[in-house]
Amino acid sequence: MRISECKRSPWPWSANLCAANFGGGAQEDRRASAEAEFRIVASPQWRDGRFRNRQPLWMSRVKAVASLFSRDPNHAPTAPVPIFEGTAGELAKPVDGDLRATWLGHSTVFLEVEGQCILIDPVWAKRASPVSFTGPRRWYRPPLPLDAVPALDAVLITHDHYDHLDRGAVVALAGRTKRFIVPLGVGARLRAWGVPEARITELDWWETVRLGRLNITATPARHAGGRGVLDRDATLWSGYVVAGVARRVYCSGDTGMMEAFDEIGARLGPFDLTLMEIGAYSQSWPDWHMGPEQAVEAHRRVGGRVMLPVHWGLFSLSTHAWTEPIERAAVAAREKGVVLATPRPGESISPAVSRPRIGARWWPSIPWRAADRYPIVSTRDGRPAGDPSGRERKTVDASKLEALRRELIDRAYEHDRRGEPAAADLASMVSARLDELIAGGE
Repeated sequence: MRISECKRSPWPWSANLCAANFGGGAQEDRRASAEAEFRIVASPQWRDGRFRNRQPLWMSRVKAVASLFSRDPNHAPTAPVPIFEGTAGELAKPVDGDLRATWLGHSTVFLEVEGQCILIDPVWAKRASPVSFTGPRRWYRPPLPLDAVPALDAVLITHDHYDHLDRGAVVALAGRTKRFIVPLGVGARLRAWGVPEARITELDWWETVRLGRLNITATPARHAGGRGVLDRDATLWSGYVVAGVARRVYCSGDTGMMEAFDEIGARLGPFDLTLMEIGAYSQSWPDWHMGPEQAVEAHRRVGGRVMLPVHWGLFSLSTHAWTEPIERAAVAAREKGVVLATPRPGESISPAVSRPRIGARWWPSIPWRAADRYPIVSTRDGRPAGDPSGRERKTVDASKLEALRRELIDRAYEHDRRGEPAAADLASMVSARLDELIAGGE
């Protein structure tokens, strides 16, 4: 969609995306744009001007802001993270059992299934942020250089938050990717960045597209979309099932605990491998991310065999120690009899063979909170315990939060200029969280 056309669009989401200013300049067929808009407003997930969760989200705005100033001293590594150095060479080897997954950090996974090469949520940027001088900063270089990524049959995007959708990576990969598969609404961003319309496939929940021998199905998730305050939930979020003739993989995407896991397992499972998000959680916003224990339970509900934890180990996006998600996931997996893969960033696993390579412990031993000390339990219907209305009283003026966010960005820039990255990162994390707080819950 051309920027000049956005103001004339009858659909609220188009105006919101334009207000988010995600590039413009892309030449696009008017018919394709109109069809994309129609599919959005016709979606069962679209109500009252934005996409909605089946189970609403809840957060405590006041507690969320307060917690950011008491984050764990080990929220980020104090020593270099031991990444795997031979990723490119590993990918050149034959795939064992028609299934190989290479974790590149956070939620970026290079997936090889029955001869098809798929890259999930590619992020190569130095920061998960709309600006280069502040925002959550990655802890180590990408294990696989962007120019070393093999030719791709598809890129899957779970949603358009900055830690999952990296404009630079999309632009760099566009020339060697046959197809970009994204949730409804996200295709507009890719078109604006120059990805040809013919290579973009937008899916609603439960819709399927064929990729070689594979079926790719978008599945429900419990999260949010958008890249700023003005385009909140203008784009859909999802998980994915990659189903071949003999192998099946489930990717949860970012999600809170939800009833749909049982349905996903019943309709599309069981799975040789699940990619389950385990990190960046808080009791102040328990519906946005599952946390480790609920991720293990979700893995069991969908019928997973081997679980590969993702959404941890690259960015500081919450207040817990950086190793806490994997420590707690390991405990929960042992208790539930779940096979947990623990590859280093850049390392491959082969979960479909009789004795799968699943990695070993590689992270340092530092203090962390156990589940009984700091449990993460998603709400059932967006209603916190003791609140029958389902909504916490709003005690913070959104305009004041916006003013604070702008002040923090200014301070972060000054800290960064003076060579004080720790202070800058604290301010940028607070700023990122305030974006969600201003937007509010469901």
